[in-house]
Amino acid sequence: MSKAAQTGIVIAGAGIGGLTAALALQARGLPATVLESAPEIRPLGVGINIQPGAVAELIGLGLGDALAATGIPTREHRYLNHHGATLWTEPRGAAAGHPAPQYSIHRGELQMLLLEAVRERLGADAIRTGTEVRGFHQYADRVVVHTGAPSGGTAEAEADVLIGADGLHSAVRARLHPDEPPLRTTAVRMWRGLSELPEFIDGRTMIIAADDRANRIVAYPCSRRHAERGTVLLNWVCLAAVEGGDPGSGVGPGRLEDLLPHFADWEFDWLDIRAALAASPTILHYPMVDRDPLPSWGDSRVTILGDAAHPMYPIGANGASQAVLDGVAVAAELAEGGDPAAALHRYEAARRPATTAIVEANRTMDRSERALAERLDGDVSGELRTITRDYRAAVERP
Repeated sequence: MSKAAQTGIVIAGAGIGGLTAALALQARGLPATVLESAPEIRPLGVGINIQPGAVAELIGLGLGDALAATGIPTREHRYLNHHGATLWTEPRGAAAGHPAPQYSIHRGELQMLLLEAVRERLGADAIRTGTEVRGFHQYADRVVVHTGAPSGGTAEAEADVLIGADGLHSAVRARLHPDEPPLRTTAVRMWRGLSELPEFIDGRTMIIAADDRANRIVAYPCSRRHAERGTVLLNWVCLAAVEGGDPGSGVGPGRLEDLLPHFADWEFDWLDIRAALAASPTILHYPMVDRDPLPSWGDSRVTILGDAAHPMYPIGANGASQAVLDGVAVAAELAEGGDPAAALHRYEAARRPATTAIVEANRTMDRSERALAERLDGDVSGELRTITRDYRAAVERP
């Protein structure tokens, strides 16, 4: 094992939350080192949404032009039944009166955008790939971070603070909460893909469609570059309850033949649904999971953020946005100076109640949408308005 290297703030994980935290710390004069387990950071994943509050924070970090050049400013959520009929519409982003847009964007492109900014502002050495955070030990005045490499080598780094932004299967969270129950796994399976199409409504609308069995499709354009070429990169996710079998908890390859039977009777007169799904060169498949909110996140000089702290259902499209808000909040508290443990306690006091409310709101919205499924052929606009109003009230609190 190599000797401990001295550093100030260590961030485990170079995902959206970890990179945002690094940028927010640097903006406040606090350099950080990001340790990433992957040997190479590549633009993986599919589309995500960044909500207006998080977009405003990214704009404040000087990323507004880059976001506008990459993402689609979503104008509207359109709720449909499985015949393609509109049930209700909800304005989003600037159309809903927010000072910042809501962006639909490829997750990998957002990560690369953040990565480039970190390397430019903090230096190439600020991110160390092939370095997996496996645990830590705390002392009164420091944290010793234990890392490993794919080659089998191990090392230690001494830090003032450790921030675990290492995702759903966080090693930092596991060390902080060793007796925690496993992930909450539902019967709902999700298939996700990216399909290039000639058009999709106005190019700025997200659809949320469902049938009377509570099968759902969420789809939206997510690439400004495609729009400039006159095409649409459509991100889609299909959700269906599948009984039996071990769902696991990870992402794996999906098969079109497993997906299509759940949507065999769907017919839109303006879109060939099955052809749109089949146009994706790759399909991902995984169960819908979350975790029960923790009574506390961190301990002394160690804390967590993003999916490491509060994994949530994708209902509501808030996971990445909350990781951004976490990263900015933890940087703001650490920049106040003084005892790092006190700063992390303030961060948790501000963010944990807010994210707990969103985890619970996502569960409530999922139940409400399922309960509404059998009545989608009637007028359900009032119920949808109430569901979305209650959700926004829970997640958009100042």
